Amino acid sequence: MKIESLEGWNIGLKKPAIIAGPCSAETEEQLLETSLGIKEIGIEIIRAGIWKPRTRPNNFEGVGEEALRWIQNVKKETGLKFAVEVATPKHVYEAIKHSVDILWVGARSTTNPFAVQEIAEALRGADIPVLVKNPINPDLALWLGAIERISNVGVTKIGAIHRGFSSFKQTKYRNLPMWQIPLELKRQLNTIPLICDPSHICGNRDYIFEVSQNAMDLDYDGLIIETHRDPENAWSDAAQQITPETLGAVLKNLKYRKPTSKDRDFIAILGELREEIDHIDKELFEIIAQRMDIVEKMGLYKKKNNVTVFQKNRWQEISESRNKWAVELGLNPEFMWDLFKLIHGASIRRQEFIMNTPIDKINGAT
Repeated sequence: MKIESLEGWNIGLKKPAIIAGPCSAETEEQLLETSLGIKEIGIEIIRAGIWKPRTRPNNFEGVGEEALRWIQNVKKETGLKFAVEVATPKHVYEAIKHSVDILWVGARSTTNPFAVQEIAEALRGADIPVLVKNPINPDLALWLGAIERISNVGVTKIGAIHRGFSSFKQTKYRNLPMWQIPLELKRQLNTIPLICDPSHICGNRDYIFEVSQNAMDLDYDGLIIETHRDPENAWSDAAQQITPETLGAVLKNLKYRKPTSKDRDFIAILGELREEIDHIDKELFEIIAQRMDIVEKMGLYKKKNNVTVFQKNRWQEISESRNKWAVELGLNPEFMWDLFKLIHGASIRRQEFIMNTPIDKINGAT
């Protein structure tokens, strides 16, 4: 898969790339005023929603093609470039016809391989950057698949947008960041530009700076932030949009980290610490292997005595003690409980296999 760097896109983007603009293009005046405010702080690429897929009908779903004409007018007046979301082949054709500079595929579209394939076919032969948002649910394979479909039609200017993932958990975020998923995407596609969308992660403008800084600390290639001349009265997603002035303050206060250092002392000390981490990780793996050996013995003993794999009283005892241990050791109890559930789940699956497999085959598989 050939994916070009930001510099290869030839539209003026460089790391950290900043894209900003309103959730929705509401009126031509609103679009122009917001764009001028963003231009004042040095940003050259505006995002604007033209077609807005909403969860339920009868909400504002975008102006549609008329707003593309507004974009053309604003481009002529300001010299700015524009990015819009496309969800159908018709959207692709219309956006390209109206000289839109960047397209993005939204989270709802990424969830549907049929929809992505139709969008990809409409992009065949087009020389335009395409950003692909992560699917709504935490499914890395769907995200990778959408990027592959776009790449397979010859598009090489592809980027990924991390906008967070829906979850049943109640947190301060609208969508959980689940940073490990975009970082794994970057590991597998190491040349792809990775852009964070703090607006959709947060759902609340109060956390925009915090999430933006997290992204910079993780060496993201850029940010896409919803910005509106009058956020409180925006026609969609009012709570997560900020003013151009606030955006300027956010960007001014961000700390931009270097990906590495050539300082000899830094390299030497970091190397020593990494060796220590490697040693500890190996010990962790050895301890987990020892644990699984005991789990298998327990499974065989339960099988012999016709006892269920899962016992709720023991589970209650474990949940209380492990939480207590985490607190005593100064560890995050929620993180340690999530980690322990993964280990416990693997143990349950191992014992279920033992329960339902003849003894001679168990010995051959362990």
